[in-house]
Amino acid sequence: MNKVFFFITILTFTIYEGKAQGEKSWIKQQVKTLSGNSFDGRGYVGRGSEKAANYVARQFKEFGLLPFTEDSNYTQSYSFSVNTFPGNMMLKLNKKELIPGADYIIYEGSSGVNIENKKVKRLNLSGIKDSANWLYVKNKINPKYAYVLDECDTLVKYLKLKRSSLAKTLSPGIFIIPKHGKMIWSVAQDTVAATIFTVEDSVLPKRIKKLSASVQNKYIINYPVKNAIGFVPGTEKPDSFIVFTAHLDHLGMMGRRTMFPGAHDNASGTSLMLYLANYFAQHPAKYSVAFIGFSGEEAGLMGSEYYTTHPVFPLKKIAMVVNTDMTGDAIDGITVVNAQEQKDAFARLESINTEKNYLPKINQREQSANSDHYSFSEKGAPAIFIYGLGAKSYYHDVFDKASELSFNNIDQLAKLLIEFAERY
Repeated sequence: MNKVFFFITILTFTIYEGKAQGEKSWIKQQVKTLSGNSFDGRGYVGRGSEKAANYVARQFKEFGLLPFTEDSNYTQSYSFSVNTFPGNMMLKLNKKELIPGADYIIYEGSSGVNIENKKVKRLNLSGIKDSANWLYVKNKINPKYAYVLDECDTLVKYLKLKRSSLAKTLSPGIFIIPKHGKMIWSVAQDTVAATIFTVEDSVLPKRIKKLSASVQNKYIINYPVKNAIGFVPGTEKPDSFIVFTAHLDHLGMMGRRTMFPGAHDNASGTSLMLYLANYFAQHPAKYSVAFIGFSGEEAGLMGSEYYTTHPVFPLKKIAMVVNTDMTGDAIDGITVVNAQEQKDAFARLESINTEKNYLPKINQREQSANSDHYSFSEKGAPAIFIYGLGAKSYYHDVFDKASELSFNNIDQLAKLLIEFAERY
């Protein structure tokens, strides 16, 4: 009898572990796919964002989710303006060509340029402490030269400006801003007159005599984008919705060769959402469960803002929005943003986790406008945003690859969110 009991115990454990590994492997494969080369960084060069939206929409259809539209379309189309870099991206200091993404990034609103062997001057900005002084110095900038703007952070601090605001004050020309450590790229919906490079200070020559640069930018007005939307009808309360969301876009390409994969941000959250969509398609909950993959998040929550202004079902029918963003690693648990306002939702998550011990811990944070949940909150719909704890610091850079993620506890987080929705 003891041998039989031992065998059953081992078999049960093996089945459980296999199922857990299956969940993790499924999500991991989705992340690899979405952050792979064929999606061009899910941005605005090579129609990467559109490819991602179409992929998520196809997955919804294959899982058996229903569309909200009569024409059985799983997407919602809209547009916004965006600055892109589809062609050349080259920066050479003296005779050394720097590596885009690793050695430097270009300011996302920059204009294009094609110049060889331009003389370089250095300009120390540490002594500029007011706008009048900055205007005086700026007016002395000679377009014959390229400029290294030393102590730029000091100027930004004194003038109480964002870097984007400072960029708009610069006249046409080429500027280098030295920076030590992590460089974060983004998406711009407008352009500035200047071409601005942020360069890792460790690769800057002590004396820069000549600069060559080739940058092709293309500013696109009304760039077409899509959200992907589907749902599973509820068994008892079909007119009330639990909504799982994730942004499917990322930064895309900085020139022809430099891709920002966006594995953690946010192929991981999108893949988790897809896993939940697949699960609930096979196991409908009492409430209807809707799934929305948003485009345009990196450009300023554009997709969720458009959706909440043009919802496919009334926002008042939403019981809760759960937005998953950067969930590739949950080694140390998760943080719930807007938990202090949505106390019942946070308490439900904590209660389930205490009972089932899915995650090491669940932290709470105040409201923040840092992901797509915010658009719903601003329209009065209850919403929280969940991100994982314990990931590497790769964010908005070329190193955010699937190979850098551990996927630890991603299966446990999926189980937590499934129970969260099923207990409504």
